[in-house]
Amino acid sequence: MRIIVTGATGHIGSFLIRYLASQFQGSEIVMIDNLMTQRFSSLFNLPTYAQFRFIEADLTTIDLNPIFKGANIVIHLAAITDAAGSVHNVELIESNNFTGTEKVAAACLENKCSLIALSSTSVYGTQNSVVSEDCNESELQPQSPYAFIKLKEERLIDFLCRKKGLSGVSLRFGTIYGCSQGMRFHTAVNKFCWQAIMGLPISVWRTAYDQKRPYLDLGDASRAICFFIKNNLFDGRIYNVLTNNATVREIVECIKEFEPNLEISFVDDQIMNQLSYEVSSERIQSKGFNFSGNLHAGIESTMKLLQAANSK
Repeated sequence: MRIIVTGATGHIGSFLIRYLASQFQGSEIVMIDNLMTQRFSSLFNLPTYAQFRFIEADLTTIDLNPIFKGANIVIHLAAITDAAGSVHNVELIESNNFTGTEKVAAACLENKCSLIALSSTSVYGTQNSVVSEDCNESELQPQSPYAFIKLKEERLIDFLCRKKGLSGVSLRFGTIYGCSQGMRFHTAVNKFCWQAIMGLPISVWRTAYDQKRPYLDLGDASRAICFFIKNNLFDGRIYNVLTNNATVREIVECIKEFEPNLEISFVDDQIMNQLSYEVSSERIQSKGFNFSGNLHAGIESTMKLLQAANSK
């Protein structure tokens, strides 16, 4: 099997390429990344039971057809993912993320590759307490340019699957937590763990403390991707992928178990998404996938990884 992973050095990608090697031993795994974040360490000590090939390239400018020729699966992770920062970089996010997805999807069509496109549960902006993939358009109110463009990418994939014969699927991932070689720290769980270990106060918008959001264990994320590949589940649909819904309070209380002196700074600054909602993962579970991740275990492993950096 020949598998292509874009954004291979990122938080998800650096974990996934190793997991793919364990699940599809003997496969060729082609990794594409522009190394904008300089996560060179993501490529260190790759397992020997798959054949790896790394290509440093910008998806928006490279000719993908020679790379995609003969590939079975393309997993498209590459994106600028800072939702908060996207407010100030709308044109950059549009030109990088959407254009990259357009080119990847076109190359998949041309070369008859199956596509797993990564989206985000941040496309929801509903007032309803629980939301699923079957929600109506009024419940899709992305609160950041990043999320808005993800929704635009989903609609492109949907069109290509329905009208052009693309073999693909879009996965709406919850906010990732867990450890990887290319780990990032600008999303809630990992950021809070870093601040706690460094003795920094966690800043929380006062009224957001009990708002629910969807979160996804990194192991569950990789298992889900492999589940779609192994079951040839490229039905053109959208799937929510999340381990659990949790509040900031629940995350903070869990971190306190490992850092009892954690300080919380409540602020009144406005946040992008002022809505609380719970995301359903019933669709993917109805296909036979079971989530095995655990928020407590994810936080524990992250805290232990960081503790030596600021031992007291």
